[in-house]
Amino acid sequence: MEIKVQSDSEHQDESKQPLLQDTTETEEKTLIQKAISQTFQSTAHLANLLPTGSVLAFQLLSPIFTNQGICDPISRFMTAVLVTLCGVSCLVLSFTDSFRDKKGNICYGFATTKGFWVIDGSATLSPEVAANYRLRFIDFMHALMSILVFVAVALFDKNVVSCIFPTPSDETQEILTRLPVGIGVISSMLFVAFPTKRHGIGFPLSAN
Repeated sequence: MEIKVQSDSEHQDESKQPLLQDTTETEEKTLIQKAISQTFQSTAHLANLLPTGSVLAFQLLSPIFTNQGICDPISRFMTAVLVTLCGVSCLVLSFTDSFRDKKGNICYGFATTKGFWVIDGSATLSPEVAANYRLRFIDFMHALMSILVFVAVALFDKNVVSCIFPTPSDETQEILTRLPVGIGVISSMLFVAFPTKRHGIGFPLSAN
């Protein structure tokens, strides 16, 4: 009698098991989800390469301007302005740099084609030293990558996406899902291949 009960139980368990094809599809989906999740995390870490002030301003004001993702036309306009201003801030601050004066104070300024312009004018650099801070092609590359990274960070914000694209189509949803991943992968490779030596406003300071 006991053997018959076990047999029925085993038969029921086997009937509940999914087919081999379904199991394979589930495993493939799980692997894809894990890969996308890891890529999202690595892309989110790229925010450390952006000016701290711009990222903090965006993260603090985004829930307020977007009304937690429930936007009317005014909120949508304010969100667009916020994203634009923060993006421009990332662009402009990519051309800033810093140095320590004779007293050890940190002085900030903008790199120019001829040298370095100190913002507050509290210190001056000799033409030979200032020439080391002049604009280079790689600065424009880093500025472009900073904007792309910020766009990826903005697309990771559900409130911003829900505000700007309240009812996205399937094609738009697919782009919004894959575009930040592509930006993260490409930007991470470029930042590693062409690292910046500048320590501008909002960026980590140099030990020297």
